[in-house]
Amino acid sequence: MTTEVKLSPRERLLEAAATLTYRDGVSIGVEALCKAAGVSKRSMYQLFESKDELLAASLKERSSAYVATLLPAADDNRSPRERILHVFAQVEAQSGAPEFHGCRYLAVQVELKDQSHPASRVAHQVKANLTAFFRTEAEQGGAGDPDLLARQLSLVFDGASARAGIQADNLTGLVAPTVTTLLDAAGVR
Repeated sequence: MTTEVKLSPRERLLEAAATLTYRDGVSIGVEALCKAAGVSKRSMYQLFESKDELLAASLKERSSAYVATLLPAADDNRSPRERILHVFAQVEAQSGAPEFHGCRYLAVQVELKDQSHPASRVAHQVKANLTAFFRTEAEQGGAGDPDLLARQLSLVFDGASARAGIQADNLTGLVAPTVTTLLDAAGVR
């Protein structure tokens, strides 16, 4: 006998926001969000100050899972080089899924334009944390300029994710050699 866990209205709204904004963009209307969640607009506004706050909360809630799928475990004993390449292998693997639309955090920032928007601030922090991960690994791997390499890796990550997300390119056989060239040029072990 299986027991189905019923999600709360808040959880249903967060789920609907994550699903619909990833698929359709942040301009999705409140009506559509509430309908998908099976929640009244009144309830939504009791739970969240605004649609903007709902979007930010949805992104923030998903960030742990995003990081867990993307980054290697802190204690995995791989070299910094292997740890960086792991991130790009994850993106390459994810990009093959038909429902892949690129990095949801990059998409939110590009779509919103307003860096002070609550959802944009969450997305900015997630992306800054990824760059910080690259910087730490680059430094531990002996990169000559860890800051520059981290920015370059973030550029490749975002570009690869965006191009695969709009189905302009297939990442297989493209991302790893590109990243390897950067790592070699920077002297990362």
